[in-house]
Amino acid sequence: MEEVGTAAGHLVRADIAEQPAVLEGLLARRAEVGEALARFKDNLPPGVLLVARGSSDNAAVYGRYALEAATARPVAFAANSLWTRYRRPAALRGWLVIAISQSGATPEVVEVMQLAAESRSFTLAVTNDPDSELAASANAVLNLGAGPERAIPATKTYTATLLALALVAEALGNPPWTRESLDALPTVLATILVRLDGLDQAAELLASGGPSVHLGRGFLYGVALESALKVREMTGMVADGFSLADFLHGPIVATGKGTPAICHIGSGATRQDAYNVAAEVMTRGGRVLAIASDDRRCAITAMEPAGGRAVGIASDDKGSHCTVRLSLPSIEEELAAVPHAVAAQRLALQVALIRGMDPDRPTGLNKVTATT
Repeated sequence: MEEVGTAAGHLVRADIAEQPAVLEGLLARRAEVGEALARFKDNLPPGVLLVARGSSDNAAVYGRYALEAATARPVAFAANSLWTRYRRPAALRGWLVIAISQSGATPEVVEVMQLAAESRSFTLAVTNDPDSELAASANAVLNLGAGPERAIPATKTYTATLLALALVAEALGNPPWTRESLDALPTVLATILVRLDGLDQAAELLASGGPSVHLGRGFLYGVALESALKVREMTGMVADGFSLADFLHGPIVATGKGTPAICHIGSGATRQDAYNVAAEVMTRGGRVLAIASDDRRCAITAMEPAGGRAVGIASDDKGSHCTVRLSLPSIEEELAAVPHAVAAQRLALQVALIRGMDPDRPTGLNKVTATT
């Protein structure tokens, strides 16, 4: 496919724009996923092991929640170095091992997959290259079908991986979302690409600030990690991703005046957690950038508890006090990682352009990182 322009960020912008079509194509091959996993139709594996690095690792965080919720089986991450450096592979007989690599060429992911196959597990490769070494080493292949990703930062392959893992969860068990909601994702993404209120204001705020924190929980934890990675890759700025719960266990101490906090807020079980942490960030002088997939306002009030110290309490019905908010179409929290990822991509791209960076080819990065 030919490049679509010469301005900085034109490759990232083109990749981002293709995401609705990529997801449509993947949904059209839903039956292939079921066929690849037919052996587990009546007898689920005792557990699932996820193998990945980089953006794929962040997608695997979402996959862990989706797969464990759907199958009620433990889902774990491979300790890659134990396999490739210490030569102490895990015993995985009967397990489903899912290796995720957009290129299919990360040496350590390929090696772990090959060793897993020797342990009499069933291996599934999730990749954008069905002719890759990873695909060749697997019992079954789930081709993302995203087409060439021209920019170095992963965008369309990332969201395609999220959807692929959701389809695996759907094929294996009873996922916590409806089939109709999953099928609606391309339309939701198309809406975000046309309109994302608050984007300019959010990008200016993030571009003018120092290190940022990106926060989410549950099904939105992985996208918080990916959001931070995209800011680092595209802009060169320091950004860190945290679980909302982990953030309260120490890292919040480093949140001071002006610290940008990008809060990924769902519409379900973790919504109030996110509002509460946003409130605490603001009491410390931080600036909250809310990416919210519900229709409630991010409102923060103060409350004087019996103990004395004023504590920030978040509410969703008393006026808006977030610094800025990116409002997304309403969708179940269990699927919200996909539109949240696209919003985060657009935000990182905008910040990079404001700072005069070219996010298409970040300094010192290659499309394939050959960790072993």
